[in-house]
Amino acid sequence: MGPLTRLGISTILILAFLPYLPGRTPTQSPSATPPRTLFSQSAIQVLEHEFSGNSVSYLLLDANSGVLLASHWENSGKPIPLGSLVKPFTALAYAGAHDFRYPIYECRGQASGCWQVRPHGKLDIVSAIAVSCNSYFRSLAESVTSEQLLPVTRTFDLESPEANFTGSSLIGLGERWKISPVRMARAYLELYRRRDQPGVREILAGMLQSAQRGTGAAVGRALKHSEAFVKTGTAPCTHAPRAPGDGFVVALVPAQAPEIVLLVRVHGVAGAKAAETVGRMLSRMEE
Repeated sequence: MGPLTRLGISTILILAFLPYLPGRTPTQSPSATPPRTLFSQSAIQVLEHEFSGNSVSYLLLDANSGVLLASHWENSGKPIPLGSLVKPFTALAYAGAHDFRYPIYECRGQASGCWQVRPHGKLDIVSAIAVSCNSYFRSLAESVTSEQLLPVTRTFDLESPEANFTGSSLIGLGERWKISPVRMARAYLELYRRRDQPGVREILAGMLQSAQRGTGAAVGRALKHSEAFVKTGTAPCTHAPRAPGDGFVVALVPAQAPEIVLLVRVHGVAGAKAAETVGRMLSRMEE
C-alpha cells in the first residue's frame, strides 16, 4: 500500500476549524461562528496510527473543500471495479428519464437475482439503497441506456462504463464498469452537495437508512454522537494478494453537516463486513 499522504500542520489546523455548513461550497462565505467539529481534528491521526495495515485502503477528504487530506491507497487514481457504489448513479440516470419517479419492486431474494438468499420484499428506492438490493437495481437498470447514463457520469466526473455494457454492469457486478476510487469519493461529495435536486434526496435517505439498519449498520452502531450517510459495495479484488473479493464503504459524517468523506476498501470481505472496520475508524475519530 502507498504511504500515508499528509498535509502540513498549519494546513490541517486551518481545515480543522473551517465551518462545515450544509451545502456550502468553497466559494461561499464562512460563518462567523463555526460549529464544533467532531471528526476533522482527529481523523488523520487515527487513520495513520491505527489503520495503516495492508488489508485496509482508505481515502479521507475534507467535505467542505473536497481536498484530499489523507491517502493510504496505492494507485487511487486508477479505475477499478467498485461494486454497488455505482448504484446511486445508475438510479439517477433512471430517474432523469422517468420524471424523477423511482419504481416500487418486490425482491424475491436469490430467485430474482439478489445477493441475499431470502427476499427483501417490496422496496422503494430508499430501502433498496439501504439494503443494496441487486434484484431492485437489476430491474431498474433494464430501463437505463448509455445515452441516459452519460449525463450523470459527466455531472459527477465518473468514468463511463464500456460501450457494450449490460444491466449487471450498471449495478456494479463484474469488472466492466471501472471507476477510480478518488473520483468515486468526490462523486459522493457532489451527491451530497446536490441534495436538494430531484432524485437525490431519496438516495441520501437510503444512505442514512443504510447506516441505521441496512448494509452499513455497523457504522451506525459504532457512532455515538452523530449519524452518517453510508453506501457499501463488494467487487472483485484487483490488487495483490488476490482474494475472491473486496468490500468497499463510503461514509459522509456527520450526516447533519458532513465534515469528512471516507472511502475504504477492506481486503477479502464483503461490503457489510467492511462497514465494521469503517465503524471502528469513525468511532475512534469521535473520541
